[in-house]
Amino acid sequence: MRRIGVLTSGGDAPGMNAAIRAVVRAGIYNNIQVMGIARGYAGLINGEIKEMDLASVGDIIHRGGTILKTARCEEFKTDAGREKALNVLEVFGIDGLVVIGGDGSFMGAQKLSHAGIKTIGIPGTIDNDLSYTDYTIGFDTAVNTVLDAVSKIRDTSTSHERISIIEVMGRHCGDIALYAGLAGGAESVLVPEEEFDIDDICKKLIQGKARRKLHHIIMLAEGTGDALELKKEIFNKTGIEARVTVLGYIQRGGSPTAFDRILASRMGARAVELLMEEKSGRVIGIKKNELIDMDIDEALSANREFHKEMYELTKILSI
Repeated sequence: MRRIGVLTSGGDAPGMNAAIRAVVRAGIYNNIQVMGIARGYAGLINGEIKEMDLASVGDIIHRGGTILKTARCEEFKTDAGREKALNVLEVFGIDGLVVIGGDGSFMGAQKLSHAGIKTIGIPGTIDNDLSYTDYTIGFDTAVNTVLDAVSKIRDTSTSHERISIIEVMGRHCGDIALYAGLAGGAESVLVPEEEFDIDDICKKLIQGKARRKLHHIIMLAEGTGDALELKKEIFNKTGIEARVTVLGYIQRGGSPTAFDRILASRMGARAVELLMEEKSGRVIGIKKNELIDMDIDEALSANREFHKEMYELTKILSI
């Protein structure tokens, strides 16, 4: 393994820069030339590739986003687009590729692996929606970003004795809402994995008002339903006015937590090790705080298990 490439693809996540840094420095330590590919698969097709050295990844471990930038690429989903990418890899003499991203990025890595390119995937997505690993890079930071917002919203919500609906990211996976809801003391946590009863929510609101509760936080994952519709339903049933806060892209930005920096560093270095071992079509994860690697086909087909016990705990502690 003489020369490897690294790219970030899909939605950005805090900790991606720490992973890039680890790949570059671990590669150089092992006398491997590392090429940075800008703008994901689109940059790969267009040949946006340059050599990275120690200085190019200096002072980035604490930065959010990705210095390599990221982009969606419809062209890469076509046979012709992937053929262009393979030609570019050959022209630049890249022997192996590290892909940092979510399930869509991994599908691209899977295609390249099947075409004969040695590829290793690192999970970088705030949604924590990759089933084979306990945590993805960026998830912990996103949860802490939400928690910070909850604390601020609770202050004003308490001052005005209001109900607050806080919508967080998570179209198919409710982990951000679940973890932030539990840690932030939300009275209701609504996730796409579990159906909810609007009457149960309204009952909690009415009971809270009766005992002079000063605030009420409803944590809503975006894939569960529309926050404004929920607000309307609550008002129609109870006459209680709620305020909606949609956190949006604020959850993707910011300096990564210590957990995400360490996880990204460990995974980036491990990706280089796997390429040196001539491994391909593997993705790195973490289980019980130990790094694992798994066949990418197996990882993408793994069934996701929702943390039902934690979800039930949010109900118990919100009474």
